[in-house]
Amino acid sequence: MIKTTTLTALRGFAMGAADIVPGVSGGTVALVVGIYERLLHNVGAGAKALGSLAKGDVARFRQRLGEVEWSFLLPLGAGILVAIGLLSSVIEQQLQDRPEEMAGLFFGLVIGSIVVAWALLTDRTPMVLALVAGVGVVAFLLLGLQSGPTVDPPLWAFFGAGSIAICAMILPGISGSFLLLMMGMYVAVLSAAHELDIVSLAVFAAGAVLGLALFSTLLEWLLERYHDELLGSLIGLMIGSLRVLWPWPHGVGLLGDDETPSISGTGLDWPASDQIVVPVVLAVVAFVVVVGVARLADHQPAHPDPAAVDA
Repeated sequence: MIKTTTLTALRGFAMGAADIVPGVSGGTVALVVGIYERLLHNVGAGAKALGSLAKGDVARFRQRLGEVEWSFLLPLGAGILVAIGLLSSVIEQQLQDRPEEMAGLFFGLVIGSIVVAWALLTDRTPMVLALVAGVGVVAFLLLGLQSGPTVDPPLWAFFGAGSIAICAMILPGISGSFLLLMMGMYVAVLSAAHELDIVSLAVFAAGAVLGLALFSTLLEWLLERYHDELLGSLIGLMIGSLRVLWPWPHGVGLLGDDETPSISGTGLDWPASDQIVVPVVLAVVAFVVVVGVARLADHQPAHPDPAAVDA
């Protein structure tokens, strides 16, 4: 029992470590470590329980809660939280001290995720290609209008960010941190985790719970019926987001007036010769890591046996 719980917590730690950096999906890591189908089943069971509670059916709510594998979800969630708590300060400090290098790292992570997601398309129809191009162009243009991240966001922004970013858990190939970057909430959430802002984190977690409850069934339905169209839109979103992650001139760590790290969404300068090597090398390494993780996921069974997972 202790061994099983420890292994589950370690899997959660790996997922949390992946989700804290843009480009690496916790859902992909769940595939790699063989728990994705089991996770999806338990998320769905929890969503159904919340649905029963919302309808006032307390008896059905209790019954469906009993269908959730708490001995699996609790240590997994604990591992995720520990990873976020331990690593958020490290990432935040690097954003402040090495903005161009971190931008290069994130750029490579997202490029790798684009390649992985592209390989998941089963039929590259003209409609899918149009969605990739259209969403990519729109995202690129809209991101050019932003001057940086949300500064001192209200609590409702944390709630909304949690409800959207958590969807990455059930979408291999898309990162929750990437979605936070797109919303301008990445630094704010990272700072809240580093500073143990309990109120903001609790609101973010509440949004995440609601997001899972509302979107898990919808996303399963969309993936089943419009798999390539949904994936094509996500690929376009990732392509457009590369504008935010361009390392030069200030990468993802430009210091604002309040001495907090921010994201430069409009700077697209060409680097000086002495500023190219390190960001490019980090981008290549990040790209290789993401593609390598995806290759490992390809070798996992499509429907792992929960008993085998715990072995």
